[in-house]
Amino acid sequence: MNDMRAPVFGLVTPEDWYRIPLRPRERMEASVAALVKRQFAGVDDQPVLRRKAEEQLLGAADAGIEQGGVVLYLSFLQAGGIPLSASLLVCRIFEKFDSLDAVVALAGSGEVEPVELPAAGPAARLLRRERPKQSRKLGTEFEDTIVEYFVPVPERDEVLLLTFSTPLEPIAEAMVGLFDAVAGTLRWHQAEGTEGTEGMAE
Repeated sequence: MNDMRAPVFGLVTPEDWYRIPLRPRERMEASVAALVKRQFAGVDDQPVLRRKAEEQLLGAADAGIEQGGVVLYLSFLQAGGIPLSASLLVCRIFEKFDSLDAVVALAGSGEVEPVELPAAGPAARLLRRERPKQSRKLGTEFEDTIVEYFVPVPERDEVLLLTFSTPLEPIAEAMVGLFDAVAGTLRWHQAEGTEGTEGMAE
């Protein structure tokens, strides 16, 4: 299905969101290494923490790849010294949907609604909450808030899936507002010589 006229997508994200391209693997690993170097700049006496941080980032990237991810964004925003943890995984789904019923079949359970993105056109939005594995292990009631956007790729039997997630339940509503704002910046570009869908942040 891929051809030389396949569109690429553009997203505008907050400045403190770090973009990790997931393909090819060499590029992903170089991006993770650069992020770890940035986060530990001026800290030379924490090799164990540094190695653990790199392992966690590589694990998150590998999990994204397994889901068909092409780009992973991680939030390093802070408010009052408190980190506002969030992530955005951009995936490609090689299926076409013509109705919300098809999206529900793809997405599983959750509140699904049709939306119109300003530049990208019609899409389906899914809001759901789930307890992550770590919370279940600890026996807590902590939930992640997840917002997913299913966006048809123009003139292709393909869907771009934007999966936003935050563990910050007390301020989940505000974070969902931020996620919706980022999704609203999605737009398509025609790129000659570009194969498939590639992420671009500006």
